[in-house]
Amino acid sequence: QVQLVESGGGSVQAGGSLRLSCAASGRTGSIVTMGWFRQAPGKEREFVATINWSGIRIYYEDSVKGRFTISTDNAKNTVYLQMTSLSPEDTAVYYCAAARTYYSSTYYTTADRSFDYWGQGTQVTVSS
Repeated sequence: QVQLVESGGGSVQAGGSLRLSCAASGRTGSIVTMGWFRQAPGKEREFVATINWSGIRIYYEDSVKGRFTISTDNAKNTVYLQMTSLSPEDTAVYYCAAARTYYSSTYYTTADRSFDYWGQGTQVTVSS
């Protein structure tokens, strides 16, 4: 089993920045990909960004490209999501996730169904 604990959420004004952290514990050696997803009120959960532990394979959802940066600290088993130029449309609960299976396709690498473990979520609220 793998446990994921997110931190760093909060409230910020439009144009501001936040950094989310996700600490993994347990059988972290089984993880191949870490990801961030988000769910806004009344909407389905959506992909934000994913990264493998080597940091080579990174994907971003189009609306966050150039604003969000995903990174890892392997020594700490932690993945980060640096968010800048935040807008009210980024308001959501952000979830950290971990996948045990490697997928060569971008579709499966970024699909929430591919992830086996989930954190409890952290709220990000951006006011205009």
